[in-house]
Amino acid sequence: MKKDQTSKIGAQTPMVESDASTRARVARSILQHGPSTASELAERLHLTPAAVRRHLSVLIGVGHLSSRQQRVYGARGRGRPAMVFELTDAGRTEFPHAYDALAIDALDFVRNALGADGVQRFAEEFVAGIETRFHEIRGEYDNPADALVKALNDAGYVASAHPVATGKQLCQHHCPVALVAAEFPELCEAETRVFAQLLDSHVQRLATIAHGDGVCTTHVPRPVKPSDHPNRKAAS
Repeated sequence: MKKDQTSKIGAQTPMVESDASTRARVARSILQHGPSTASELAERLHLTPAAVRRHLSVLIGVGHLSSRQQRVYGARGRGRPAMVFELTDAGRTEFPHAYDALAIDALDFVRNALGADGVQRFAEEFVAGIETRFHEIRGEYDNPADALVKALNDAGYVASAHPVATGKQLCQHHCPVALVAAEFPELCEAETRVFAQLLDSHVQRLATIAHGDGVCTTHVPRPVKPSDHPNRKAAS
């Protein structure tokens, strides 16, 4: 690589980092002060209105902000009302939450008050939503595994199914409750039982995100035909 090309790349990297940092400041300012105009943000953050609008455009593009016309009370001056920018639900999720800690504390309370059976009952109720969704859409799919993948994706698990030599592997590339499941494996166990029930198969969990694996992987063995069953062959 030529020297002038290296210097250009090195000069661009801090710019990208600076843009991301500034966008984070813009979003945090809206979080702290509520819906804001570009001029208000520019004044608070000591930026030019043009720079603020550039960052606002990016944040709107990724779905972290929405915009609307500013409400004007009383007599309105000339020109169109200014645009007001506010955080969307997706934008709010970029900030730290205490949901996982709250869920763990709540399940600790359930275990202390009701024992292990209470946690298991909660886990069964939690995964019941996947089961309900599966039955709602089952008729749209020829294969129950495909319906289960859709139900899991609707619940935020980013799931897929892949054929392997002995059947299928059901993969969940994201687990919305991984931190809680690490403390309460009953959630994973209840999920596995529901998979077995919905797929009418003796499934086997091979890996879970809650235990530090990169993907939750469940093996779904290929159905055994009656003619191939070992007991049937032995009898013949």
